[in-house]
Amino acid sequence: MMGGKNGGGTDPRRMSEGQRAYEARRAAKAGMSLEKWLAEKEKRTREEIAAATRAEAVKPAKKPGFFARLLERAQKPL
Repeated sequence: MMGGKNGGGTDPRRMSEGQRAYEARRAAKAGMSLEKWLAEKEKRTREEIAAATRAEAVKPAKKPGFFARLLERAQKPL
C-alpha cells in the first residue's frame, strides 16, 4: 500500500489537513467529489497490487548464473 508518515493510505479520517487539501484539489481537477476521488484512488491501488501479484506469479524461471552454468558444464563428461 501507499504509505506516509502517518502510516495510512487515503483514509480521510487519518489524513492531515495538507493531504486532504491536496487530494481535494486533485479531485476538483478530475471533476469528482473528494469521497468519490478517494474511492477511485483506493480501487486503482487495489487493482495495481492485484496485477502486480498476478505478473509476479507468471514470471518465467530465472536463467542460472555464471558460476552455476560453469559448474554444470564442469559436471558433464568430455
